[in-house]
Amino acid sequence: MAQRLFTLIVLALLLGFPPASAALFGGNAAPAFVKADEAFAFDFQRHGTDIRLNWRIRPGYYLYRQQIKLEPVDAVLGKVVMPAGGNHHDEFFGDTEIYRNTLQIGIPLQHAAEGATLRVTYQGCADAGFCYPPETRTVPLPIASGDMFASLAPAGTVSPAPATAASPFSLWWALLIGIGIAFTPCVLPMYPLISGIILGGDRASLSTGRVLLLSLVYVQGMAITYTLLGIAVAAAGLPLQAALQQPAVLIVLSALFIALALSMFGLFTLQLPSSVQTRLTLWSNRQRSGSPWGVFVMGALAALFCSPCTTAPLSAILLYIAQSGNLLMGGATLYLYALGMGIPLILAALFGHRLLPRGGAWMKQVKEGLGFVILALPIFLLERMLGDRWGDRLWSLLAVAFFGWGFLLSLKGAYRGSRIVQIALLAVMLVAVRPLQDWAFPAERGAGAEANLAPAPGFNRIGTLDELTREVNNPAGKPVMLDFYADWCVACKEFEKYTFNAAGVRQAMDRMTLLQADVTANTQEHAALLKQLRVLGLPTIMFFDAQGREIPDSRVTGFMDAAEFQRHLQKIIP
Repeated sequence: MAQRLFTLIVLALLLGFPPASAALFGGNAAPAFVKADEAFAFDFQRHGTDIRLNWRIRPGYYLYRQQIKLEPVDAVLGKVVMPAGGNHHDEFFGDTEIYRNTLQIGIPLQHAAEGATLRVTYQGCADAGFCYPPETRTVPLPIASGDMFASLAPAGTVSPAPATAASPFSLWWALLIGIGIAFTPCVLPMYPLISGIILGGDRASLSTGRVLLLSLVYVQGMAITYTLLGIAVAAAGLPLQAALQQPAVLIVLSALFIALALSMFGLFTLQLPSSVQTRLTLWSNRQRSGSPWGVFVMGALAALFCSPCTTAPLSAILLYIAQSGNLLMGGATLYLYALGMGIPLILAALFGHRLLPRGGAWMKQVKEGLGFVILALPIFLLERMLGDRWGDRLWSLLAVAFFGWGFLLSLKGAYRGSRIVQIALLAVMLVAVRPLQDWAFPAERGAGAEANLAPAPGFNRIGTLDELTREVNNPAGKPVMLDFYADWCVACKEFEKYTFNAAGVRQAMDRMTLLQADVTANTQEHAALLKQLRVLGLPTIMFFDAQGREIPDSRVTGFMDAAEFQRHLQKIIP
């Protein structure tokens, strides 16, 4: 009985705990990593015209939030809301967000042609110090007609509330921009004159109700014209949505937005040709003042006048509507924009100039402030192409510029509490500059100096299987060490900083031919090389003998510290 019990215990130790038993007999105790498809099982589901992407993430593994990329082909996506990830910190990438266990992302479709697809790219690592190359999957998309309500009420998304709030957020910004335009030096001084024209010059004989009606009719005429313009621009942009997702087009649009913002800063002037403005003025003057229909036509024609203060914001909004392709949002955005411009006009018609502020240098400052608002639009576009990290840096740059401009303006004022305002602006600038500081001075934030992240000296770079074959068949008669490296591999950077630079490791490596395959770009050649050599992920280090054959049981997967790696090299090179 005792002997049988002893036998069962021995079998349990040998069969139930293979890593420990392997270590006892000198085997490789490195963790066994699974394939990428097993670590990050991916599938998708259709919900009407929307798509839900699903990942089942194996315990001990995680996906990087910033490495998830969505690239539509012949399709336009609505607002995609990425779920918040868990906080993750490492020495080289700093603070990032990661996903564990499960992940679901809802993809609302605004427009999808026949045969449209969505390229989904993702990349992750194992806690044990092993990273996988970026994986790309192609998802077929159902045909979507580009319904005007698509982005306002995306069905089947994982987080519908934030997605629905995105469009109203932009609409209310249009209202605020319209109000801001009303207080620029080109518009505000004209309101008392316009109110006199629409009321027929006889304000005293009109009741308050009549004045309110005429001013509302004038504003509605202006607003309806803007609404039709917004719908037309959105409809014209809808067939071009696939092109508007291309990097070259995004760069051109961003350059246009920047040029429009510069016009708000006074670098140049934008307005309709004087001949066109004169023709519109003559047509407007033929309308009958004090008549609802005549006032409505005046408002509709006034919407076509583009003063130097209104041209740039209006052009920026039209470009934004064109790239969104949403008819309802296009019309509603410009309606609220016109309504914002009309609110001070209604006040001027009801109460005269008593409620309107006096003109001054502050109107120029309002115009410049709107220029910063326009500068936010190219960041919205460019961060689609550059990713979240560069998006954070651009937002940081804009915030520093805006609050710096506010600080300089505060220095010109001598009002009570100006010192507190200046201190507050400086404090906000210090907070806003953080992403730029992390980028410009990574060593000071513990991210490691750039010199430590460069490939260790003595490595020859290879990129294809043919290059590897030529290098391993070398006449020097030395063993060959092949290191697979990528910028997205944290453990690869740890190898270079902590392991390869150790004195004992360097001495052993000097007796070998050192090769390195940088697969950061994850090209087809890189994928073919990894597949041919059966490399699941990084870091992976392979060793070949003088005849070009891989040395049995020598492959390293995952991170090793200097002492462990030196012992491993001593087995290969006694």
